[in-house]
Amino acid sequence: MGIRLIEAEIVEKSGASDWFDKMLNSSTSAASKSKAGSSQASDSSFKRKRGVFQKDLQHMMYGFGDDPNPLPETVALLEDIAVEYVTDLVNKAQDIACKRGKLLTEDFLYLIRKDRPKFNRCTELLSMNEELKQARKAFEVDEEKLATND
Repeated sequence: MGIRLIEAEIVEKSGASDWFDKMLNSSTSAASKSKAGSSQASDSSFKRKRGVFQKDLQHMMYGFGDDPNPLPETVALLEDIAVEYVTDLVNKAQDIACKRGKLLTEDFLYLIRKDRPKFNRCTELLSMNEELKQARKAFEVDEEKLATND
């Protein structure tokens, strides 16, 4: 409920959308300045489609105790933060992989190795994915045997 009160207070003040725009632009310009020194090409010409994760983020926010219909500005800010995090993670993984010439899953695991909850969850999901692949493969083999027996 506290987050909702802060959201309402921001909206009540005049220029709330301007405040969010300033916050987003300052974080974007700071990120682009830090990326300028990177070995990667500058992404300043890249324009991403906004609102792609909006519904998913609204559901996640509600699941974590927010209002069922959070303010669009809050969802947009959260989306920008998440996209920036993933973009930075991918850029760092590419920097690591450029020596080898190939981006691997282990590059991402290396980057999150110190964040134990993330690391454990990623390894759990990867092992579950491997189990699903093996189950699909076994199912396809069984299906082929049945087709040849008919």
